[in-house]
Amino acid sequence: MTQTATPRTLQVGKIGELVPRIDAPPKVKGEFAYASDLIVPGMLWGHTVRSPHAHARILSIDISEALTMAGVHAVLTHEDVPGKKTYGLEFADQPVLAIDRVLYYGESVALVAAEHPEQARRAAEKIRVEYEPLDPVTDMELATEQPDLHPERPTRGHGYFDDQRPNVVRHMLIKHGDIDAEGDVSVSGVYDIGIQDQAFLGPESGLAVPDGEGGVDIYVATQWLHVDRAQVAPCLDLPLEQVRIHLAGVGGAFGGREDLSMQVHGALLALHTNRPVKIVYNREESFTGHVHRHPARIWCEHRATREGRLVNVRMRILLDGGAYASSSTAVASNAGSFAAGPYEVPNAFIESTAVYSNNPPCGAMRGFGAVQTCFASEAQMDKLAAALEIDPIELRLLNALKPGDVLPTGQVITGSMPIAETIRAAAALEPPPEEALPRDVLRLPGGAGNTTNGEGVHRGVGFGVGFKNIAYSEGFDDYCAARVRLLADGSAEIHCAAAEVGQGVTGVILQVARTELGIEDVRLAPGQTSTVDSAGSASASRMTWMAAGAVRDACRAALEEQQRRPGEEVDVEKIYRHARTTPLDPETGQITGERAHVAFAACAMKVVAEVDVDLGLTRIVWIGCAQDVGKAVNPQQVEGQIEGGTAQGLGLALMEEIQTRDGLITNASFTDYLIPTALDMPPVESVLIEDPEPDAPYGVKGVGEPPTVVSTAAIVAALRAATGRELTRVPVKPDDICLVSDT
Repeated sequence: MTQTATPRTLQVGKIGELVPRIDAPPKVKGEFAYASDLIVPGMLWGHTVRSPHAHARILSIDISEALTMAGVHAVLTHEDVPGKKTYGLEFADQPVLAIDRVLYYGESVALVAAEHPEQARRAAEKIRVEYEPLDPVTDMELATEQPDLHPERPTRGHGYFDDQRPNVVRHMLIKHGDIDAEGDVSVSGVYDIGIQDQAFLGPESGLAVPDGEGGVDIYVATQWLHVDRAQVAPCLDLPLEQVRIHLAGVGGAFGGREDLSMQVHGALLALHTNRPVKIVYNREESFTGHVHRHPARIWCEHRATREGRLVNVRMRILLDGGAYASSSTAVASNAGSFAAGPYEVPNAFIESTAVYSNNPPCGAMRGFGAVQTCFASEAQMDKLAAALEIDPIELRLLNALKPGDVLPTGQVITGSMPIAETIRAAAALEPPPEEALPRDVLRLPGGAGNTTNGEGVHRGVGFGVGFKNIAYSEGFDDYCAARVRLLADGSAEIHCAAAEVGQGVTGVILQVARTELGIEDVRLAPGQTSTVDSAGSASASRMTWMAAGAVRDACRAALEEQQRRPGEEVDVEKIYRHARTTPLDPETGQITGERAHVAFAACAMKVVAEVDVDLGLTRIVWIGCAQDVGKAVNPQQVEGQIEGGTAQGLGLALMEEIQTRDGLITNASFTDYLIPTALDMPPVESVLIEDPEPDAPYGVKGVGEPPTVVSTAAIVAALRAATGRELTRVPVKPDDICLVSDT
């Protein structure tokens, strides 16, 4: 096992070397072509008519006036969908266009295609939709007692616990050991997490081009090309081969592009008009047009011995999934599976429930499920340390998981799990000394607001540890394909549908190919569905592991084929799968095979915060991070993932929350929905813990999610240390800090 400080010498491009990103210069210069930049001759512009209600019955749709407007080529409703009327990432419960009712604010009702985007918008305004507003289901605690939004129960019959209550997407139970085991000391708490948006800067956008033979090419910013095709083709009533998805430039993803946005709508308009159709969401549409992080309420009780050994963890987790299933079943599973944190827990009783509501749809977001429960469980560990009068870091080390330990699901850890080493490395990082006063106001809480000269500012240090699974779990057939062509000129061409969403997987693919083939002249073909099988999704911290495995195997097979056919061009495609996983038992949450999760990765953080306790204003001064990365393919990119993931955790801790009123989003803009800027981000000092995963190619692990999982918890721990407040809800607001004491 090694601890790596990131090297600073750029190298040419094999595994473990620091390689410059080829997309960085054009992105920095504003020259990178994103999906919203696409343009072709004869292109029309599409626009979506969206529901102004969170819950309503559709009584009628009148498109007659819109059809007669200048420049309008098509106006479509659900009646114009030629094939299957519904789609969905995991469960086909969402209509292509609303049929008889709408279930969330911003749901798609009708489509317009016109010569100019303004013509399309004006025509959309002339579509008359008569609604009968219905009482919305907006309180997740009451959802199971209210009318069922999905009486057909789309998630039933998939091996989950059979919960008969209305509006349950998935109810999960984990029963481990003696669920009633008592301890010498017990601490309890209730924790709340608000709705966070992925807040990618590139809005949903793409271009659909009919091929003149009944098929369509869709160029779109997405995370999973082949699953997009699998959803779109049935709705168009076309075979898969007639729907080709091409990866366009992606301006951030973070889980929000796993679900469809414009893909099927653009294709419908393009095939109807026989013209290319471009759709670009504005920022308000983007907020309403993709899934968000699930808000949660979590009830916790931790029981321990007087020496600090955890005896029993009991948690009840409630997640609001919004109107449709999306990936709520997986989020509920992850929330429950990682609820106890990276600690050995001999006894546990965990309930995790995701419900439907008429609130904004929720699904995958970086660290899905584990972020919510890490915030709660790490707060509990600090509370337990205080009750026991034990140092919080020593308490974590005392209970840290290690290979051979058993998770609450019954899974034995067989691979890399350097939790204690990660904790020690983060704890050993030395924060900067406290700056003397007076100092520049930009280095005080309130910043340019010039609210203080330092009086009333308290400093606090917080610590947190989090972990999460790598890749897909619970029996999902998780695979990645890669195709390698060895050309006559001695070069190589790699085909892989892995979505480059800013995480740097294109660089990983090229590094693997150079390492295996032993040549420098390697090119990566554009990502698309028609030239190679699926790579799976750029999510769940899986893409480096899976793409590296597929490209490695394809390169080795291509070299073997080249030896058999010297002098000839070689074209080989291989599929890589990680070790098989199996579902959890629906009644007990225990494994039904050897494993439910293929591997795990952890991150520990130390955070220094300054808080103006009179005004409730905060400044994060410094963050020290140690992350379990398996093997760093490109250390510079790993460091970038740590910094980016930390920024999103900081946003959830301090400022990011979608505000709703009766299901309607009230802050759908970056004026009112705040995200961290460069002035909010502190220096992040990173240590990479390289403990290779034995079953992974090159020993790699995914690195994108662990820093987001833990950073919110660690930042709020620092705020608690500075203020003495419990701070049980994120984002923390100034009022939460500076409320006047009852005394």
